[in-house]
Amino acid sequence: MSSRIKFIKPDLLNNEVISSWFTLRNQESVHPGKDIPGLNLGLNTSEQASVVLKNRQRLLKEIGAEDGQIAYGVQVHKTDIQEVTEGGIYEQTDGFVSNTPELALAIQVADCAAVLLGDAENKIIGAVHAGWRGAVGDIVPKTIRKMKNLGADSNHIKAFVSPCISLENFEVGEEVAAKFPDQFVDRTNYVKPHVNLKAFIKQQLLGEGISQEHIEIDDSCTIAEESFYSYRRQKDKSGRMMGIIKLN
Repeated sequence: MSSRIKFIKPDLLNNEVISSWFTLRNQESVHPGKDIPGLNLGLNTSEQASVVLKNRQRLLKEIGAEDGQIAYGVQVHKTDIQEVTEGGIYEQTDGFVSNTPELALAIQVADCAAVLLGDAENKIIGAVHAGWRGAVGDIVPKTIRKMKNLGADSNHIKAFVSPCISLENFEVGEEVAAKFPDQFVDRTNYVKPHVNLKAFIKQQLLGEGISQEHIEIDDSCTIAEESFYSYRRQKDKSGRMMGIIKLN
């Protein structure tokens, strides 16, 4: 069996300057007997840390990075964004920006969106964990503004929004729905409100001056498709995928 990891490779964020990846569940490619089958990359899951760390080493080998060349966040569904110049684990961090060559930024998800951002012209990258809390807290616009502080330009920033929970499956209570503009909440076709997280994030990207043709949104739903981990579908048996962006 091949040891290669299956990825989604964003079209807009893979060139001579920037590389990016979004991992799939890869269930068939790992050894049996683990608590969570597949390429689980989340240390905040029920899997043994040693297994997750081994999976992360496999990932690094596949993308051609060393331990010190990737930044991981201990994500807490807030809006703290770190400007980083070296790899490591960053506490209470849900977003990164960097202009350091050979550094990768990693965001782990299992229904939330990983938003990857890159300005190849000015050599600046960003990565965001955008669940509903982070999204309504403006973590995506805040990350773009931090990139601009480093010299990025809206005209050159390209964005990828990863597979995440879809409108059809994102049922919420009114207390959550009320935090989103009405245009992103469907109160008509379902018993309870449903939120369109991807459309909301897209509107935020457009609002920061990123053009339509520079925005790539994956249509996949993590709940509906077995090739992804989903916390809503799998609960404590859910692993985590990763969105990764690297400045070459």
